[in-house]
Order: sequence, then structure tokens, then C-alpha cells
Amino acid sequence: MDFEKSDRNQVKRIPNRGHYDRETIYGILDDGFLCHVGFVADSQPFVIPTLYGRENDALYLHGSAASRMLRNLADSIPICLTVTHVDGLVLARSAFHHSMNYRSAVVFGTAVEVSGDEKERGLFVISEQVLKGRWDEVRPPVEKELKATSVLRVNIESASAKIRTGPPSDEPEDYSLQIWAGVVPIRQTFGEPDSDTALSENIKTPPSVLRLLRSGEV
Repeated sequence: MDFEKSDRNQVKRIPNRGHYDRETIYGILDDGFLCHVGFVADSQPFVIPTLYGRENDALYLHGSAASRMLRNLADSIPICLTVTHVDGLVLARSAFHHSMNYRSAVVFGTAVEVSGDEKERGLFVISEQVLKGRWDEVRPPVEKELKATSVLRVNIESASAKIRTGPPSDEPEDYSLQIWAGVVPIRQTFGEPDSDTALSENIKTPPSVLRLLRSGEV
């Protein structure tokens, strides 16, 4: 099911790169765990990087209960949340046509602070987004830690994606130039884990981390 196009979410620049279906948009969201949240407080725009987790048609954010972002978003102000993956440098024959291959999603909604069971569920969803399986390997948060943490749910009201793939697009007359052109792929990879020096000798690398090493890529 597609999100309805509107002035808020419609891709204006190179509209054929725009996507409005949930499968594409949610796929971009699910491939990441770091977003940038834009909002206005006291007439001042802010854009803050933060972790997130998606469950169905909602995103969860968390942070210190004293956080300016969390305190402002809890007042039910509209927000814009973005996630971007850069997949390659697109190197053209001309300086003008250099570009990037990328996948980006822009989400619009209103944040609501959650509590009780949903608050703990939100923290679990965020943890699973960052590192699947880690929540079950560690000590859960205690009451004091929960009180110091705010969790917000952002119901996805509207969204769109923009994607660029493929080689450079040069001017027809430039294809005969003896200049290299093409795409340099960009991949994020996980390195070898560096164990905490305070670990006991018999503690082994957990399954959640081993899965990362097997997958290789972020």
C-alpha cells in the first residue's frame, strides 16, 4: 500500500526517483539504525542524529529524560525524520554530472511519549534494530534506568523514498572524451570485535556479534 502523495512528501527534484510504497520505504528504514530528526522549537530549527527502531507503522526513539529533543518532541510537535544509505560514488566525465548512488527515506509524523509495557517494548525494538538478539544476552533495564529514559513513538503519517542507481549520465558529446567514468561502490563492514579488557577469560563472543561477523556488512 502506497503513502498518498502530498505537498509534504512528494519528491519534486527528479520525481522518477521517488517511491511511495511501504515495502521500499520500510526496507530503507530496516537497513539502518541511525536517523536524523528535524523539528522546530522556539522558532529555532534543530536536526539531531539518534538511534531508532521500526515496528509496523511506527518508529521508536529514546534518550535521556533530560534531553532537549525528547522533551520537545513529547509535546506532540510535528517532526521530519530521515534515513540515508550511500551506496556508491558516481564519477562522470564532467564535474557537473558527478553524483552518488543512494537510498533515502523521509518520514513525517508526530511523536508521542509512551510508558509502561510499551516503553519497554520500544526499547526492545530499538535494541533489535541496532543488533538483533543482543537484548536477550544482557541485563534488562531496572526501574531507575527506565525513569531516566524517555521513549517516543512516531506514528508514520506520511513518507517517501528517493533512490538513485546506475552509471553516470553524461552529456552526449562527452561520451567520446578520454576520461574514466563509472561507479565506486561504498560498503560499510563490521570489523573484528575488540573485547573489553575487564572480561573474564571464559566469556566468549556472543551469538549476536558472531552473526554480524558472518554477515560482513552493515
